Amino acid sequence: PEAVHPGTRYRRYPRHRQCNRSDRLHGYLALLQLDQPDARYDHSVGSSYVPVYRKEEFQKQYCDPAEKLGMECTSGRTSFRLWSPVAEEVQICFYKNGEAGSAFEIHPMQLQEHGIWNYETKQSLHGIYYDFLLKIEGEQVQSADPYAKACGVNGLRSMAVDLRKTDPVMWESDKAPEKEAEQIIYELHVKEFSWDASGGFPVEVRGKYPAFCCKDTSLYGDGKHPTGLSYLKNLGVNYVQLMPVYDYGSVDEAGRADGFNWGYDPLNYNVPEGSYSTDPFHGEVRIRELKEAIQALHRQGFRVIMDVVYNHTYSLDSWLQKTMPWYFYRVWEDGSVSNGSACGNDVASEQAMCAKYILESVLYWAEEYHMDGFRFDLMGLLDVELMNRIRKELDARYGTGEKLVFGEPWRADETAVEGNALLADKAHIHLLDEQVGMFSDDTRDAIKGSVFEAEEPGFANGGKDLEEQILASVKAWCGQKEPKVKAPSQVITYVSAHDNHTLWDKLCETTASEELRRKQYRLAAGMYLTCQGIPFLLSGEEFARTKGGRDNTYNAPITINRLDWEQAYKEQELVEYYRGLITLRKMLPGLWDKSAQAAKRILKTWKTDGCVGLYVDNQTKEKAELWKTLCIVYNGSEKQQEVKLLKGTWEVLADGEDSFLWKHPQIAAEHMKVSPVSILILGKKEESR
Repeated sequence: PEAVHPGTRYRRYPRHRQCNRSDRLHGYLALLQLDQPDARYDHSVGSSYVPVYRKEEFQKQYCDPAEKLGMECTSGRTSFRLWSPVAEEVQICFYKNGEAGSAFEIHPMQLQEHGIWNYETKQSLHGIYYDFLLKIEGEQVQSADPYAKACGVNGLRSMAVDLRKTDPVMWESDKAPEKEAEQIIYELHVKEFSWDASGGFPVEVRGKYPAFCCKDTSLYGDGKHPTGLSYLKNLGVNYVQLMPVYDYGSVDEAGRADGFNWGYDPLNYNVPEGSYSTDPFHGEVRIRELKEAIQALHRQGFRVIMDVVYNHTYSLDSWLQKTMPWYFYRVWEDGSVSNGSACGNDVASEQAMCAKYILESVLYWAEEYHMDGFRFDLMGLLDVELMNRIRKELDARYGTGEKLVFGEPWRADETAVEGNALLADKAHIHLLDEQVGMFSDDTRDAIKGSVFEAEEPGFANGGKDLEEQILASVKAWCGQKEPKVKAPSQVITYVSAHDNHTLWDKLCETTASEELRRKQYRLAAGMYLTCQGIPFLLSGEEFARTKGGRDNTYNAPITINRLDWEQAYKEQELVEYYRGLITLRKMLPGLWDKSAQAAKRILKTWKTDGCVGLYVDNQTKEKAELWKTLCIVYNGSEKQQEVKLLKGTWEVLADGEDSFLWKHPQIAAEHMKVSPVSILILGKKEESR
């Protein structure tokens, strides 16, 4: 779209293919014994199917959220259950491999209640590939299984899998490390992580899942400068957010090893991506290797967040569409396909069987792969009820708030949401569970400037009249009229992610002087790492990661997207600055408190042009904190500022040059000087006199 919703972004994906079907609805209508749909829906296939699906009779007869769907395989039994009330007949076809060749067996499936087709055998079909041949409105449709748990190369054939045969050694005892008081999220792409030779990873695992299992990697293997998980552990982050690891459609798994995409184009929702495995031709390998990677991350002290994309599919001609045409997608009344994702289609999350599909997929990844959280792409296209159901079900299984849930509270354009469903966007944050979070584009843009106007600065890089927005950002926007945030647990605080410019590239657009830019960089980092909310950073942000000024690298060469581990040591002073801020934040409950009362910890604020200051209650009931009160000052101006401190003995914990001053704190002066373009963090140990 030419115009997008404020605070949104969209990816410039190529146009997706649309399902090419003729309008032959009459047989289906007769099958359901329902009335002919409204004349206004006669424009296209989609606008004819959809009103039938939405009729109460259809929903009562066919939409049973309790039904178990998909493949199950054990040592003595294999079953397949496919939901397709529109099909006149369904056959299941079995193959020796997931790539080529004809079916060696074809069996009819039996129609059961609620439009479910079933096939069972008392054999274990582990490792056998399959797909379905459906007859819908007299036409033959071949489709893989939308509920598949394994697949062949490029996801075109599904595979029966005994999941217990894919478990790594000691998988049953794998568990996440203990949850820390603060969550620091590090966004990471599997291929970017280990592709570059500077990482010191073995050649055979670069860009693959097994790279996460490599211990003690170092810069070009020198044994002195840690890379990989050792480096991340030293940095202090405790959550690794993996960009999409489900099976996506844009990279040829049998093609060149350097094929690259971010992966926001789902093909098989419940199957790991094959291009990250050492063998994409055997469906069980990618499952085992992803589990091993998660196990290794857990052992090294990291919880793992999965980036999920339930708002659209790679193509409208998906397995969901092939087996149940138009049920899972939003369509406008004139028959045109809804495209609020700007990726060709919108998934109809508000429909019962679609909501069931998404909910069960999330629970499957949590249970089978031990995922510790979920980041929802374009969550503003999903509905509030579904997001709250996901939160409730995860809490019931794993404990309240144990699994993180958050997403992007926006969309690229309007969407054809049906009925009274409300979307999980910024406008409805007050209707979401307190433990469903959202990325704060308001904080991001207030600190560094608009992601859409490259030369527009924020507070840290010379922007004007942003002081009130910064003060709201400190409180994670709690207590504001818009958005109506319940608690800091609902806010992801960040300045860079995979989308848009990296922080370094953004500052290159606004600031010519490198010396000034480096001060702005540290100020921006200090600001978001001292705001309430959940801190989040793009991998490599801490060493001034650059993508050569490109703001959208979703399919750019891996050479542009890869992590340059050599850069981490060229920028070691900046990395240490981040490490000090992260370590300090974990000691400051006044900042990491996620409760609804957290905003009350901000005791006093003040502002002048280009400068903001605040006092923070840093005490807890559980223990005596090192510092009972904090004083934080953000000086975005190029002039030195002076702060007259409240009475008491104040210690300097961090400034724009050194984030480790808290290790050997100096006593602050009553009138404290704040350097131009810098942050100052002070702590008071004793009560005011």
